Amino acid sequence: MHTIKQLLSWLLLLSAVMASSTHGQPIGSPDNRKSTPALAARPRVPRNEGYFGLHFDLHPNKFDTVLGADVTEENIGRLLSRVRPDFVQYDCKGHPGYTGYPTKVGWPSPGIVKDSLAIWRKVTREHGVALGVHYSGVWDSVAVEKHPEWARLDANGKPDGNHTSTFGPYVDKLLIPQLREVVSQYDLDFVWVDGECWAAQLDYSPAALEAWKKETGYADAPKGRSDGRWLQWKNFHRRQFEKYLCHWVNSLHDTNPRVKISSNWMYTTFAPKPVECRVDYLSGDYSPSNSVDRARTEARYLSNVGMPWDLLAWGFDRPAVFKPSVQLKQEAATTIMHGGGFSIYYQPTRSGHISDMIVRTTGDVADFCRSRRSVSFRSKSVPQVALLLSAKTQSDRSDRVFAPWDAPTHDLDGALHALLETHYSVDILSEWNLQPRLHKFPLVVIPDSHKLSDGFRQALLAYVEQGGNLLLLGEKCARLFEPALGVRFEGEPTGTAADLVSETGIVGAPGVWQDVEATTATVIAYRYRGPGTTSYTDIREHGISQKYQPLMEKKVAASVVQRGEGQIAAVYGPVALAYYNSHHPYLRQFIAGIARRLFPDPAVEVNGPPCLEIALRRASDGRLSVHLMNLANNPHGGQYGFTDYIPPLGPILVRLRLPEKPQSVEWVPEGQKIKWKWSAGVLTATIPKMDIHGVLVVND
Repeated sequence: MHTIKQLLSWLLLLSAVMASSTHGQPIGSPDNRKSTPALAARPRVPRNEGYFGLHFDLHPNKFDTVLGADVTEENIGRLLSRVRPDFVQYDCKGHPGYTGYPTKVGWPSPGIVKDSLAIWRKVTREHGVALGVHYSGVWDSVAVEKHPEWARLDANGKPDGNHTSTFGPYVDKLLIPQLREVVSQYDLDFVWVDGECWAAQLDYSPAALEAWKKETGYADAPKGRSDGRWLQWKNFHRRQFEKYLCHWVNSLHDTNPRVKISSNWMYTTFAPKPVECRVDYLSGDYSPSNSVDRARTEARYLSNVGMPWDLLAWGFDRPAVFKPSVQLKQEAATTIMHGGGFSIYYQPTRSGHISDMIVRTTGDVADFCRSRRSVSFRSKSVPQVALLLSAKTQSDRSDRVFAPWDAPTHDLDGALHALLETHYSVDILSEWNLQPRLHKFPLVVIPDSHKLSDGFRQALLAYVEQGGNLLLLGEKCARLFEPALGVRFEGEPTGTAADLVSETGIVGAPGVWQDVEATTATVIAYRYRGPGTTSYTDIREHGISQKYQPLMEKKVAASVVQRGEGQIAAVYGPVALAYYNSHHPYLRQFIAGIARRLFPDPAVEVNGPPCLEIALRRASDGRLSVHLMNLANNPHGGQYGFTDYIPPLGPILVRLRLPEKPQSVEWVPEGQKIKWKWSAGVLTATIPKMDIHGVLVVND
């Protein structure tokens, strides 16, 4: 049956070729359309050194009929001449499993009319552009259709219709041979493998169960959280995925040492752990709709991993609904201001044509990025605030192998947004890369993480003893530090209404709160519960009219305690999550007030609105730089999914603590003259106006 189906596929392909007079030339034949003049091949930038790139994929399938028909040297040449990308990653094999090139290893789509990769390789070589492929790994639907024994099995023993088993022969029988084939056949510079860590699933196949028994001695495997071995079972799969990844990466490197490799989303916030496999760079394509918010989290984590990295934006939100260039510039700025590379993903027509609109848009965004490259690419953070992404908490909370979708990081994002809108410069780190650098950060903030290792908790306490400041946002993480907080916990956490008081008003933060009584700690905020509390406008002591206070329940919301040379502050309820869900300004002010108590004098301060975001960095040449980012009109999907206008901000006053007077100060990229002065260790500069992103660069 397998042979007959293959024969039918090739017959369909032959029919398409014979009928291709209106679609293009047969595979391998010269293109008789107008082509770009021959160019002398230029040196190509290695993929792990690329700054701006493009991504095109089609996820070929068995229903395609015109793949490559409209791929021409002229069309590609016009794109590359205008955009001048460092790299292009083009279609190869998507989640359906069919290839867009004539593979001899797996299953080519029956719709191949021309060899697109061959034409792209020719033109990118002439333009000095690195070429790689989009290739789907674990997710390969046709592979498990043709070889059901390659599929992972669910807890009921049912074969998965899309996902392969990392314990099975798929990696050696198809993935490695096919990647070797395509890299060699087209002289590829890199491979970007999709459908990997985030597509891997818990596996009950015989091979998986045999490996589990060999490692643990258990004859059966857990099937849910009620089994005490559940976390052990999940971590078993996480280690296995990494074995699988290291195996194919090493195999490909051994036969093609020059090729650069990335496994989409591995070693990012999806898998916040040390890099163990020989990947050459890290990468991920973030949410097409809630794009800026995802990028501002991902970039702050990736910039602290210690590897070359980039983020990939979707140039569209849904088929044929394209983002304006202004919107993509805002997404690009969110990434490049933290030292990473940036690329944009589009789907060409099924026949491979790249529209003039894509050329114009990507060219405009490329110009925007390149004008900032010298002070952005490979910059390093100047530590100010560290926000913890707890790998230990995430690994317990999520029931997937490496994907946070069933355990979203809303607490983390809420804390991040509140701190950024208070104009702190924030980095996101996990336990593995924060612990060795704790002493560099004046403030460490932990959203409501319910699990931390004993070693990491002790390191945090030692950090505080030596002068560090620790802020705990939530009852779960506060409970982990109970003996050090100077409070006594009373009873169990309880879901309740809670009204908090900020400097300008009252705001509700309902959810699970822990009752505490201060012993040696100082109470710095209360929560109230009573009829109509949030409607009161007569705000006096603690923001509540004194005549109503006796009618209301009043409990400790937050406390601070001195410990050694440092301080620990804790909020005993879900303020970070509440802020994520509302972004209420009074709640931001509540969180900001506690943060300022611990860290009142950051290295850089600005006087702009909450939509102004900053990052304190050092450019690759060592120059101190303050990145300013305008998040006004930031799209959030749904009814507000797109923007073509971002109102400028300004004037903006920047105060930067500098021990010595600099030689000069410049504003990149405009190069406009700005007023600045230095006195008593503080540089003060005024930015008259900024649009989307700019960098204040200090030349010392």
